[in-house]
Formats: sequence, structure tokens, C-alpha cells
Amino acid sequence: MAIDKHINFFELEKACEQEGCPLCRIVNERTWRYLDNMLFEHISDRPFRAAHRAAGGFCREHSKNLSNFRDGLAVAILGRDILEDRIEAFLKNKPWKPKAVCPICVEQERIEKEYLSFLAESTGKSPEEAELQRKFTLSEGLCAPHYEQLLRLRKKLPTWLRDFQEQKFKTLLERVNRFIDLSAYGKQDQFAALPEADKIVWKELARTLRGTIE
Repeated sequence: MAIDKHINFFELEKACEQEGCPLCRIVNERTWRYLDNMLFEHISDRPFRAAHRAAGGFCREHSKNLSNFRDGLAVAILGRDILEDRIEAFLKNKPWKPKAVCPICVEQERIEKEYLSFLAESTGKSPEEAELQRKFTLSEGLCAPHYEQLLRLRKKLPTWLRDFQEQKFKTLLERVNRFIDLSAYGKQDQFAALPEADKIVWKELARTLRGTIE
């Protein structure tokens, strides 16, 4: 197994031990590190500055935590570029339209394709792949958006992965139906007998439908 695949293996293994979609967790952590590194180390990088300006800055999702970054000067320098362009559009009374995509969104898409491809190539034949398969099938699995993305990326998936994901979604639906049914008046005792995870299954449903966003 190549070095990059070893890294993918260990990051997925660690993410599978935590709540929510493992890939969502990896994406959240790696895009945050990427943004932090860009702001702290590459603010003078002209290609990055140009890509950021062409995109009209980071998207709403990836710019929501800018006020928490350690380098306010970097945030100010990047923000000034965008504000200048906004003011120019206001003065010309023309709609302001970005010409490119948020650089962090581009990096996020790259990370997602890398890890989804890695999962799709895992057959479970090697000891490492078998261990990853075991850990993954003990997790919540991919959220609905990432599983849909995987299906678009790869027409043929390993049987273990497809069976696990589809059974996960079916089981989740059954649990949600039971939660709704037992939430009716007069069924308090039956509701109280539910496993703790099933009493808050609506939280898992929300994570599965939207993904784990931090």
C-alpha cells in the first residue's frame, strides 16, 4: 500500500471511531487546516491571492469562521481585495459576479474524490483493507450526500460497501418510523423502553441527510 494510501487508511480509521459520516469529519478537519495554512503561510502567494479574488472570496460556508483565525492581518488583506471589487461594482451600478469557485470548495472536492475513490477500491482482501472494512461497518457510514457523490464517481462499488450503506439507510428509516410512532400520546412506556440511541434518532437522521457540518 502506497504512503498516501496509508495516510488515507489511518485518517479513515480514526474518523470511523467518531460520530457521524467519517468523510464529513475528514473534510471538515482537512479544509480547516488548509484554510489555516493558506492564511498563515501563503498570504503573499500571488496565485492563491488571484484565485481568492476571482472567486469573490471564500463561500459563505468556508468564511463563517474567519473571525476566529489567529492571523487577522491575512484576513484583512484578503478581504480588502474583495471589498475593493465590490465598491467598484457598486459605483458602476453593475451586478457583482465572481469569476471562479471558492478555493476551499475546490480543495474540498479534491479531498472528497480522493477518499471516496480510496473506499471504492477497498476490496477487503489485504489485512489493512479488511481492518478498514471492519472499522467502517461499525461507524455510521457515509452520509446521504457523500454516498450519492460516490455513486456518481463510481458505477460499480464493492459489494460490502454498497450492502452496508443501503442497509444502513433502510435500518435508519425503520428506526425513524418507530420513533415517530412511539412519540404518539399514550405510548410513553414503549418510548421509554427504546435504546438511548433510538430516542434521539432524529439527530442521526439530520446528520445523515445533510452531512456532519462543523
